[in-house]
Amino acid sequence: MTVPALSVIIISRNEEACIARCLRSVHFADEIVVLDNNSTDQTRDIASGLGAKVLITLDWPGFGAQKNRALAAATGDWVLSLDADEWVEPPLAAEIRAAIANPKGYDGFEIPRRSRFCGHIVRHGGWSPDLVLRLFRRQSGRFSNDTVHEKVVVNGKVTRLSHPMEHDSIADLADAHDKIGRYAEASAARLLTEGKRSSISKAVLRSVWAYMNSYVFKLGFLDGSTGAMVAAYSASYTYQKWALVALGSERKSAEKSRTGVKGKSVRFRNRPG
Repeated sequence: MTVPALSVIIISRNEEACIARCLRSVHFADEIVVLDNNSTDQTRDIASGLGAKVLITLDWPGFGAQKNRALAAATGDWVLSLDADEWVEPPLAAEIRAAIANPKGYDGFEIPRRSRFCGHIVRHGGWSPDLVLRLFRRQSGRFSNDTVHEKVVVNGKVTRLSHPMEHDSIADLADAHDKIGRYAEASAARLLTEGKRSSISKAVLRSVWAYMNSYVFKLGFLDGSTGAMVAAYSASYTYQKWALVALGSERKSAEKSRTGVKGKSVRFRNRPG
């Protein structure tokens, strides 16, 4: 029996520190597509040197739209979507091959994701269990158009694999600071587009709740100091996101007062990296 072809798709920007690990872990795929957003480091050279088909875009439409571009470049019967800071260990690789060889009527597979914060596996705090739909029939799935926190939408039946995907979510504190800023901007822009409003006091309250929810109610304290850092990360991200919404709301109100018409949404930019 002929095994269906598998394409791996990855979007990237300045991922030279981790792209090789990701690519080497999916050597079993029939095709690897890397859609690079104008990296200024060695990401593209590393990817092409490891056999990936590398494509380049100069603009940034958001995560969902960018991943749909990568999907459009794939040719396999099945698609596995990975981020550059994720990788596949041999047990999961074997399970993926078995799943697409005999999908039993399913069109998509969720994969449990095991994430790390500064090198430590996070088992609580809302980070685990973390199920992500990443393996799907190419003709049956697409990404939502969300600019951040996009997801795969599959037209068909979905089930779950048992072995985890590995994820180096936050490499170090500098990486944490960078991601808080980028994701907060993108999320705030989306919330403003949806008409959400906030204030600094509300941003503070949401931040406190985010910390308590992660560290106490979702048992982050069981991860020790790592759990405390994860909770602080969540609180900082939540504060910055809603503080930016508050700023955008004030700008829209001021614009409306000056012109007598509805102001334009504040726009932020965000890219992978």
